[in-house]
Amino acid sequence: MIDRRLFLSSLAAAPFARGAATRELKVELLWRSPDGHPNGLESTPEGLWVGEQTTDRAYLLDWKTGKVLKKVDTDSSNTSGIAYGGGFLWMSANGPAVGRNAKPTDAKSGEIIKVNPATGKTVARYPNPDGGGLHGMLYHDGSLWMTCFKWKAIAQVDAKTFKVIHKIPVAYDRSHGLGWDPPGLWVVFSNDYVIQKLDAQSGKVLDEIKLTKGKDPDPHGMDIHNGYMYYCDAGIAPGGKSNGSATGGYICRFKI
Repeated sequence: MIDRRLFLSSLAAAPFARGAATRELKVELLWRSPDGHPNGLESTPEGLWVGEQTTDRAYLLDWKTGKVLKKVDTDSSNTSGIAYGGGFLWMSANGPAVGRNAKPTDAKSGEIIKVNPATGKTVARYPNPDGGGLHGMLYHDGSLWMTCFKWKAIAQVDAKTFKVIHKIPVAYDRSHGLGWDPPGLWVVFSNDYVIQKLDAQSGKVLDEIKLTKGKDPDPHGMDIHNGYMYYCDAGIAPGGKSNGSATGGYICRFKI
């Protein structure tokens, strides 16, 4: 079960203000991902892109059935996020591979892998701006937004120059999936089972959803589509071990 806390404008003067209103939402299990370890989601009109953590493939799935529409092998490693935009796939390589043999192309720390979606060929590689690991990422209007653990922030980066445009602070550790929802963006905090909507300019908390550990799927990648929040349970905990989740490998959603 999920408790959703709606942030009242009168209480939102501080960046991490808490509101009091609550309502319950139901998580709906949809499908298991093609390779069983989904760790990044990106919504597009054509379908749902899924980044697989162990095979480092990107899959485009049909919105209604979960059927594979496209499969792309990439040079990512320990894939922990995915974005699509500007004609490219963008893979969050969160360091060395997990669950497969190492390759010379594996990242040593957080890197963004720019991929040709037709061929899977790497077009460019960029380090995470703060030099640390990398989880969630999204593409919007020529910018990439990404998690930056060392800065404890979400950074907006120009997708052409890769210069940092803007940063907003976050309240919790291990920020993960990101979803665009003007005037803000949603951020999953996997350790705390919290999903917050932050104002894209100030970082002010606009809304919050609280998941229940042990009942709801373990939250990793996330995105928004047609009034639903989609998120996935990678089945993997920090360090590459199983998270013991009964819903590991599944993609789910709930109405927001």
